[in-house]
Amino acid sequence: MKYLVTGGAGFIGSNYMHYVVNKYPNDYFVCLDALTYAGNYNNIKALEEKPNYKFVKGDIRDTILIDNLFNEEKFDYVINFAAESHVDNSIKNPNLFAETNILGTMVLLNASKKYGVKRYHQVSTDEVYGDLPLDRPDLLFTEENPIHTSSPYSASKAGADLQVLAYARTFKLPVTISRCSNNYGPYQFPEKLIPVVISKALNDERIPVYGKGENVRDWIHVHDHNVGVDMIVRNGKEGEIYNLGGHSERTNLEVVKTILKELGKPESLIEFVTDRPGHDLRYAIDSSKIEKELNWNRTYTFEEGIKETINWYVNNQDWIDDIKTGEYKKAYTYKR
Repeated sequence: MKYLVTGGAGFIGSNYMHYVVNKYPNDYFVCLDALTYAGNYNNIKALEEKPNYKFVKGDIRDTILIDNLFNEEKFDYVINFAAESHVDNSIKNPNLFAETNILGTMVLLNASKKYGVKRYHQVSTDEVYGDLPLDRPDLLFTEENPIHTSSPYSASKAGADLQVLAYARTFKLPVTISRCSNNYGPYQFPEKLIPVVISKALNDERIPVYGKGENVRDWIHVHDHNVGVDMIVRNGKEGEIYNLGGHSERTNLEVVKTILKELGKPESLIEFVTDRPGHDLRYAIDSSKIEKELNWNRTYTFEEGIKETINWYVNNQDWIDDIKTGEYKKAYTYKR
């Protein structure tokens, strides 16, 4: 089988590429990534010599490139990780998020329909559900929750999801959608909470925390997320949505303090800053559907996963330094 994986040089996508390329040597994987600021070719450079793998630099919004690629490769499956994903950036530039996350998804859907793919899978987010109150720990997001977005980012992801479901109903395109909670692990671009805290703590820099740090997130290790995506792509029911959560709720402040303790750094580095506009209070995922239907489960506890993640960043300072200096942008050189 031949797979197109978009956004495969980003954080979650690159971890997915390493997982599937090595696990399925008899399948063929084409990684498509535009290598925008958060796409890092160093994340996937180690896959270059794999016989069942190919990298293509390109943008999912590029209709001609996508059509030519589908025509040439005849994909059986499409997994779309490609997205603008940083909420703060979506507040500054909402249009870019609509263009990439909604229009880019539609370009992929049109090509998938035209060339008759066996399955189109959309990687989404629990943020499309909005948020939950802090004083109701009994409430969890299920697949039946209505969409109730808070930011231009989550609105753009919800718009993409709705297009995917519309193509399934109108054009009978075989689709699935996964909605995950907050990911952490190797290769996460240092703009998100955990890599920011690790990087700043290692350099004894002030660590900004929004508001009072009371916002709660459900943390899932990127490996467990990607195992779930793979299960859905291969065995999930057509037209279905599956939630993937970590069952590891932590306040942002708890996460920061955990990292500081692990690194032996003082909590005095914490600096509370003005809260983000429209900041969601709490995310919490009910994953019982995929657990029952596909026998998926997590292999990492948060305590185990965060220690491994911290160690990865400590041992890969060159990776972080290359991003800070911009050197990582030179990692990819075009090859015919």
